[in-house]
Amino acid sequence: MEDDFLFDDDDDEQTVEYIKNYLPQELKEKFDDDTLYYFLDLIDDFYVESGVLEDDPDEEGFINIDLEKVADYIVKEAKKNGMGKYDPKEVLFIVQGEMEYTSSFDQSFDA
Repeated sequence: MEDDFLFDDDDDEQTVEYIKNYLPQELKEKFDDDTLYYFLDLIDDFYVESGVLEDDPDEEGFINIDLEKVADYIVKEAKKNGMGKYDPKEVLFIVQGEMEYTSSFDQSFDA
């Protein structure tokens, strides 16, 4: 179980680095690492609470996830938790970066 936590921490660290490289230049300095880790937790919460991961995949094996809904969820939860007020359009870049990282990781298994 400890190995799972270490893997999760390492994966989160790699995800944050990927997102930082993915962000447009004007947003790179706007979101610090702690904020990005917090957003990753909220992305996970969204997936669990929305039940989206329990949906049936399409013919190609993919589950359709509305990234704008994920960004809206993050903005709402961050405000509710006193973490700040964020622009959903800016947060969408983070959600897209997380999705791109996850997709690139999944594709590496297909090769």
